[in-house]
Amino acid sequence: MGVDIEIKRIYEPPAPADGQRVLVDRIWPRGVRGKAAALTVWLKDIAPSNALRKWFGHDPARWAEFQRRYRAELDSNGEAVGQLRALLGKGRVTLIYGAHDETHNNAVALAEYLLRHPRA
Repeated sequence: MGVDIEIKRIYEPPAPADGQRVLVDRIWPRGVRGKAAALTVWLKDIAPSNALRKWFGHDPARWAEFQRRYRAELDSNGEAVGQLRALLGKGRVTLIYGAHDETHNNAVALAEYLLRHPRA
């Protein structure tokens, strides 16, 4: 059985097909009310560290190095990764993020990590 992960900006409306909606940002997205986000959980601890997030700055030129550093953070963050894997064991999980760049963001990197490492 494969891992069922979707990725969606928090500014897109929730849908029943989203399954469990997990915000994977460390900072709450601007202009979004909690109830409107329809989140299952906000997993702040799975987000990149503040230092990594600030270093990256959503600069596509730093994307490959950001992914490498974020994977290393995830490798040493068993508790948060385990929480997310437990949710994935129950069905579809949609990783919710607030960044403008739909290609170069932590949710994309996290989904790739989970697909490459489905089990601890």
